[in-house]
Amino acid sequence: MRHVIALDVGGTGMKAALVGAGGELLYQARRATGRERGPDAVVESILGFAADLRAHGERHFGRSAAAAGVAVPGIVDAERGVAAYSANLGWRDVPLRDLLGRRLDGAPVALGHDVRTGGLAEGRIGAGKGADRFLFVPLGTGIAGAIGIGGGVEAGAHGFAGEIGHIVVRPGGTPCPCGQRGCLERYASASAVSQAWAAACDDPEADAADCARAVAAGDPNAVRVWREAVDALADGLVTALTLLDPRTLIIGGGLAEAGETLFTPLRDAVRRRVTFQKLPSIVPAALGDTAGCLGAGLLAWDLLVTTDRSEVSA
Repeated sequence: MRHVIALDVGGTGMKAALVGAGGELLYQARRATGRERGPDAVVESILGFAADLRAHGERHFGRSAAAAGVAVPGIVDAERGVAAYSANLGWRDVPLRDLLGRRLDGAPVALGHDVRTGGLAEGRIGAGKGADRFLFVPLGTGIAGAIGIGGGVEAGAHGFAGEIGHIVVRPGGTPCPCGQRGCLERYASASAVSQAWAAACDDPEADAADCARAVAAGDPNAVRVWREAVDALADGLVTALTLLDPRTLIIGGGLAEAGETLFTPLRDAVRRRVTFQKLPSIVPAALGDTAGCLGAGLLAWDLLVTTDRSEVSA
């Protein structure tokens, strides 16, 4: 059976799969990234994991993987196949595509940014399926974004497209590690809500999920913290939809797990802010933590389609 290798590399763990031509997950596995052993060890872990996946495909499906797709965090030069920088993993300018290609005996390899790759999957086979233009916004430790256009995801001229978390929504506000003050992710990420709720309830162990439960129970302090986060998020999203005019706005990440506790007030807050703009559908992400892996598989299949067309035209 023809298949590809898909790898989603995170700060602490790696998710991997062998993916069939229809997007089906034929085999799944997870491993620790091992970042405590240093960036060289992380790269070797990725290469070793890919080689083991290739061997599994040979044993169980009678052939080697036709290609591989890899999603990594940080700054990614997808065109050159270079993982340029990741603070979490400690690497700089790693030629990951070439290294993987050699380890996989010359199989073609596609390299992508983790959020854009997850967005590709959500847009093509997840919550945004059928939408020609979408914006995928995962609310996790930080806030990122993926701009979907015509079945692909826009990387931008320098690979920074979609960084909605660094839209300034509160000028002069909380300092952000990016160097600005008042960035969206300092107010509306899961970690920002966790910090605000921990301070409000005087419990350093409290997190965003606890805050959402307290909101559902009617706790006035929780309602205040939640409303401030939703208002900031709505301000950032309206700026984004004014610029991008997406048909579908997909919200994912840990904060989206609050369900309608988030989505009902968020839809209302966005609706109140729009004037001339067209209101997009605001929907929860559908693929959960498999999005990155599925997206990496899509990158690999897209690469094969491009390769096959080039061979035919030649």
